[in-house]
Amino acid sequence: MVNWITVADAVDIPTNSCHEVDIENISILIVNVNGLFYAIENLCTHDGGTLSDGNVEGDEIICPRHGARFCIKTGAVTAPPAYEDIKTFPLRVENGKILIDID
Repeated sequence: MVNWITVADAVDIPTNSCHEVDIENISILIVNVNGLFYAIENLCTHDGGTLSDGNVEGDEIICPRHGARFCIKTGAVTAPPAYEDIKTFPLRVENGKILIDID
């Protein structure tokens, strides 16, 4: 069952930046990649560090601790030391509001 939750206003997340939200004890990053929004788990699968302070380069986020890279669109690992993908969440924008589904 889809349960859309409003998490932010789209205008509050500048291009190529991210915004951290916590929903039901899950830390999620909302990332704006050239005006398109994505929701990813805020957890590096290499050592459990957060990605929220990482740099956004193109459609990748770089872990600030050891440099692992993940595709923001798919959650796939694109560079070690991580080898396990991160979770992504369905996201939509309605009337300037960002909604995600964590189910």
